[in-house]
Amino acid sequence: MAEVKKKKKKKKLSVSTGRVYVFSSYNNTIITFTDEGGNTLAQGSSGQYGFKGPKKATPYAAGVVVRETAEKIGDIGLKNVSVFINGIGSGRDGALRAINAMGYSISKIRDITPIPHNGCRPKKPRRV
Repeated sequence: MAEVKKKKKKKKLSVSTGRVYVFSSYNNTIITFTDEGGNTLAQGSSGQYGFKGPKKATPYAAGVVVRETAEKIGDIGLKNVSVFINGIGSGRDGALRAINAMGYSISKIRDITPIPHNGCRPKKPRRV
């Protein structure tokens, strides 16, 4: 007789607080929803949702990415988020507005863009 294996039921993930990481460069915008431990729940970029070329870095594209990525995790129950913004692109504000418009309660907004503290040594001046 052949043994019939029972399928294990997947536990439904339920997360009420989490983090949203927004990486916005001159060329693209990447949104990542995580739980408090940093485990990724959903991720999306503007190239993934059909934007090409210079349209990927627009605030509109960032808003679309947030909406589409938030729909992926709609059944998880995320309500309170901390937003971490990284980069200097134009999608920063658009993503933040879209997160707010989606009905998430934003507990804190933090800019984690790396800033050089006096940075590298500059190049020698060019002699002509």
